[in-house]
Amino acid sequence: MSNPSDLRYLPTHEWAKLDGDVVTVGVTKFAVEQLTEPTYLELPAVGKVLTAGQAFGVIESVKSTSDVNSPVAGTVVERNELLVDDKATRRAADLSLVNDDPFGKGWMVRIKLAPGATLDHLLTAEQYDAQLASEGH
Repeated sequence: MSNPSDLRYLPTHEWAKLDGDVVTVGVTKFAVEQLTEPTYLELPAVGKVLTAGQAFGVIESVKSTSDVNSPVAGTVVERNELLVDDKATRRAADLSLVNDDPFGKGWMVRIKLAPGATLDHLLTAEQYDAQLASEGH
C-alpha cells in the first residue's frame, strides 16, 4: 500500500496535511478499510482546543467504534460539515466521502497549529507504509 507522500501520519491511522499554519486531518484509507462502512462520525466544535495524540472524535461502523486522534496541538478552525448530521436542515451526514475519498473530500477537521507545534513527530508516508507492512497489512 502506498500512501500520499505529501502527508504525515499517526501510527493510529490519521493523516495530516500542513498548509501554512493550518493542518487538515482525516483518517487513512487503511483505517476506512478496517472499519468497512462508517455509520456515524462525531467531530469537535470549531474553537475546541486539541492536544496532540488525544482523541478529538469518534467514528463508528457496523464492525467497531474507534477514536479519531489529533496529530497536532491546536484549535479547530473548521470541520467538514458534510460528514455530520445537520438537524436544522435535516441533512444526513454523507460518510461515503470518508469511504470514497479519505485523503480528499473525506477530510474531518482543520486545526490551527498551537505556537511552536510542528508535524516533525509524525510518520512520513514511507514510515507509515513500513508500519503497515510490519503489521502484516
